[in-house]
Amino acid sequence: MNLRFAAVVCCLWLCSVVCVAQSGSSSTDDAIWSLESKLMATSNASQLLMVPLTLIQGAASKGAVCLDGTLPGYHLHRGLGSGANRWLIQLEGGGWCNTRRSCIFRKTTRRGSSNHMEKVLAFTGILSNKANENPDFFNWNRVKLRYCDGASFTGDSEDQSSQLYYRGQRIWQVAMEELLSKGMQKADQALLSGCSAGGLASILHCDQFKAVLPGTTKVKCLSDAGMFMDAVDVSGGHSLRNMFQGVVTVQNLQKELSTTCTKHLDPTSCFFPQNLVSEIKTPMFLLNAAYDAWQVQESLAPPSADRTGSWKACKSDHSHCNSSQIHFFQDFRSQMVNAVKTFSASAHNGLFINSCFAHCQSERQDTWFAPDSPKLYGKTVAESVGDWYFDRKTVKAIDCPYPCDKTCHDLTF
Repeated sequence: MNLRFAAVVCCLWLCSVVCVAQSGSSSTDDAIWSLESKLMATSNASQLLMVPLTLIQGAASKGAVCLDGTLPGYHLHRGLGSGANRWLIQLEGGGWCNTRRSCIFRKTTRRGSSNHMEKVLAFTGILSNKANENPDFFNWNRVKLRYCDGASFTGDSEDQSSQLYYRGQRIWQVAMEELLSKGMQKADQALLSGCSAGGLASILHCDQFKAVLPGTTKVKCLSDAGMFMDAVDVSGGHSLRNMFQGVVTVQNLQKELSTTCTKHLDPTSCFFPQNLVSEIKTPMFLLNAAYDAWQVQESLAPPSADRTGSWKACKSDHSHCNSSQIHFFQDFRSQMVNAVKTFSASAHNGLFINSCFAHCQSERQDTWFAPDSPKLYGKTVAESVGDWYFDRKTVKAIDCPYPCDKTCHDLTF
């Protein structure tokens, strides 16, 4: 990392954390937003494709609104040539709200209100319109669906006393109706993707996506950094399970979750991807860092589980970890690899699990497709996803454990 780049990252990260902390956000949002600041800093702004926000005007009449009752929205860049009838939908990520208080705060941000969303967004990585940055999808119709419900596009309830609208499932439905009317009903190929909370959403909605498209459409799904594990944290507790239980409870998600799963597991377990991915009938690709930077920060070693601060240096920069801490991370990697064994056995599914401390590798240009991008078996993330989508070859790429991979673009704080 050169000094100028480091300075930009540092400035953006500090601004993000200071602004969010003053607003009373949770540490979860702090971590996500600081990560996003790093992602934005990796690109040359003058060369970015900037795509305007479109609000879904008919959404309110169908009860499909953001947490604060405002209209949901998306960014669409039209396809050209061979991509004119091909559609890529990217579900935005950004954590969850797991208490009434955190949802009330969230509706004052871009994650809960279209009033606070950016009016234009940069399309990079898998959304880029340049063949040398996005070789397989550059000329497709590419859509970024904004995230403003706080539960991975899944809820369908409301809290009238707090004027909170948990309508993620309805937002999903009206967005699909809108895009079908914009030409997606003629799609011959389609890919549903998503990163982080959006990566979880792509798992939750994969079969639904296939169902809304014509039977002749080739449909597949990509989950990037969405393989959230029901893992034990450094104190022996279950920080992420506790958070997910809050999301499921506050948004009353029980009735929206997979009935196949809820017949034999509790609702919170059915919000965890490891209990869902093997059920999905539509071909799916799991792209994940084995030591996902968000999960390290907020699931494995959150401040609530590290009251003495003994993990602070390690989770900020893995080069500062001692041998027992690295062993803990190796345990986590093993859990992830074991969790995808049944999923991987299906011939139509794909995997790219690299041993990096990263997050959201499809959205960042430097990790998606660039001269020094991360690689497994000689292929970048973009090449691997393309090989799988277009059936050029089987992709079941699982990295050897840290520190064997020298191609990683690790995130440090």
